[in-house]
Amino acid sequence: MGTRIVRMIVGIVLALLGILWILQGADLLGGSGGMNGKGIWIVIGAVVLVAGLMLIAPWRLRRTE
Repeated sequence: MGTRIVRMIVGIVLALLGILWILQGADLLGGSGGMNGKGIWIVIGAVVLVAGLMLIAPWRLRRTE
């Protein structure tokens, strides 16, 4: 049970981080940071988002009884 909770928390954090990086890379958040408007951060964000979603996907959280 503990491993599943940790996996879920890490997956959610990665997914949110991926969304944030995609938005920053697309320059949709404003500001003048070094990540804003750089296309590479869209790609990195997408990879991190997919990794996070894979961790929280239902088929990965099957119960073992």
